[in-house]
Amino acid sequence: MRVTPKLLSTLVLAAFIAQPTLAEELTGTLKKIKDSGRIVVGVRDASQPFSYLLNDKQYVGYSVDLCNKVVDSVKKQLKLSALSVIYQPVTSQTRIPLMQNGTIDLECGSTTNSMERQKQVAFGNNMFWVNVRMAVKANSGIKGLADLNGKPVVTTTGTTSDRYIKQHEVGSKIDVKNLYGKDHDESFLMLETDRAAAFVMDDTLLAAKIANSRNPADFAIVGEILSGEPYGIMLRKDDPQFKKAVDDALNAVYKSKEIYNLYAKWFQSPIPPKGLNLRMPMSDKLKALFDNPNDKGA
Repeated sequence: MRVTPKLLSTLVLAAFIAQPTLAEELTGTLKKIKDSGRIVVGVRDASQPFSYLLNDKQYVGYSVDLCNKVVDSVKKQLKLSALSVIYQPVTSQTRIPLMQNGTIDLECGSTTNSMERQKQVAFGNNMFWVNVRMAVKANSGIKGLADLNGKPVVTTTGTTSDRYIKQHEVGSKIDVKNLYGKDHDESFLMLETDRAAAFVMDDTLLAAKIANSRNPADFAIVGEILSGEPYGIMLRKDDPQFKKAVDDALNAVYKSKEIYNLYAKWFQSPIPPKGLNLRMPMSDKLKALFDNPNDKGA
């Protein structure tokens, strides 16, 4: 075949088009994961059913399952034959500092995505929606905020619930004695042993603590909704490449039946270790988050 100048030009152009697009240079967390062959996931010991330690051996929960989906997607994106997953326990107090100093790469717990926290860290597209309310002893006679005047009220150190208690103290003209548990287990124990008259926290966490207590009928979730807020998977701020990888992985789960299967697994089925079923139908607010994924903070 005679190669004319016109044909040569066409072949060169075709060859140029056939070249694969140069891969975007890795930066930030993705580069760290690629170079080290490991990803560090922050988890909680006692945030049932989102993230908790089972028999001192295995971290499980709704958030942990979602993070495992993200890890699988990152491994595939980086074309890694193996990726070591390290689970690093964090608390309400340590989760943000450990994210900022690079100890953990993802935080998979029950963390509210708030505008205030977005000044320090970033969040993947929101994964849950909760209302902040209070758990009390069923026979306490406490029905709402007005009944808390002069009583001890506990929440967990480092949570957004503390802010809502103080805001409503002013708005409701009540004066409570604020107590703090180091984690959700200790906060609930203070309610259980009558050291606190109410435990203010996210309703889903309260429902899980009550379901796992010795006598669930002894407790009730009552009173006004102090706030509604989204949960998000936390990651480092100013890392757009990793943020996109996390959002793409979550959006793929949200737009498939997988998210409904995950929800049913943790909120509408028996969960370990006691086989309790929270029997919580998915709220319209959460369905809307899955239909239109976003990372808006409260």
